Amino acid sequence: MIQAQQLTKTYGAKTVVDQVSFTVNPGQVTGFLGPNGAGKSTTMRMIVGLATPTSGQVLVNGRDFRKSQHPITEVGTLLEAKSVHKSLTPSAHLRSIAATAGLPKSRVAEVLELTGLTGVRRKKVGGFSLGMGQRLGIATALLGDPQVLILDEPVNGLDPEGVAWVRQLARQQAALGKTVLISSHLMSEMAQTADHLVVIGRGRVMADAPISEFIDNGLAQTIVKSSEIEVLINVLGSQGIQLRRIDERTVEVTGPESEIIGRRALENGVVLSELRPLQRTLEDAYMELTRDAVEYHSNIVAENNGGK
Repeated sequence: MIQAQQLTKTYGAKTVVDQVSFTVNPGQVTGFLGPNGAGKSTTMRMIVGLATPTSGQVLVNGRDFRKSQHPITEVGTLLEAKSVHKSLTPSAHLRSIAATAGLPKSRVAEVLELTGLTGVRRKKVGGFSLGMGQRLGIATALLGDPQVLILDEPVNGLDPEGVAWVRQLARQQAALGKTVLISSHLMSEMAQTADHLVVIGRGRVMADAPISEFIDNGLAQTIVKSSEIEVLINVLGSQGIQLRRIDERTVEVTGPESEIIGRRALENGVVLSELRPLQRTLEDAYMELTRDAVEYHSNIVAENNGGK
């Protein structure tokens, strides 16, 4: 279990993490989300003692991780995948860590096999692709068979097969009763991987909830099309329902379920050619929540002329 309690980190006059509190429970995958510069990496570094909180504290299994006697078997981390010396091979890198921690050599072979690196175990890391470096970083995190796993952007540089493998790995580790905290900017992947979400923006917690609750906490949205749409607009508008005109025959209705909209149309003799509930996604919910917490906004200019 990871417990962040009023965790704060400042660098000079800048507050990077501001009174952040959350709990990462064992037996589930917790997704850690937020825009660039939100404080995610700093928070992860404070969890494992690579950064010292300005105030507050973070506990791993009830203790300050910096006081751990056996850190590699308590917490496995992927924070900087490219931190391995380029002249080493995966085998040499992992063997040196295993020897320092008193782990058997057989464990090195196990994690190489688990991460798909057995075939390149004697290749120098300097020649690795970004994806292979990520796999070695994950192998390092798994080496001590830790009870807590912290992975910062683990799918960065991986191909689709590798992304699916990380998803399965995270869920398998959680199924073993381990604590899994994982960050990613791939919302579609996080939607398939995480059970619970912690979202931070500008250093503060913006959401802390099961993923299903996070996605479904918005109002229902439905696309409605009819040649008699004006009648339905007047009916729904008179009830204070939010409407957005899409074209002369189509509106987007926010609030009531599609069944209620259909009933109102029937009661007023409006024939509908389309009544389509919009499926809210994790990306929709995330973008809506963090819209004002993004440090750098991009402006997309629509071109006339078919984009030419």
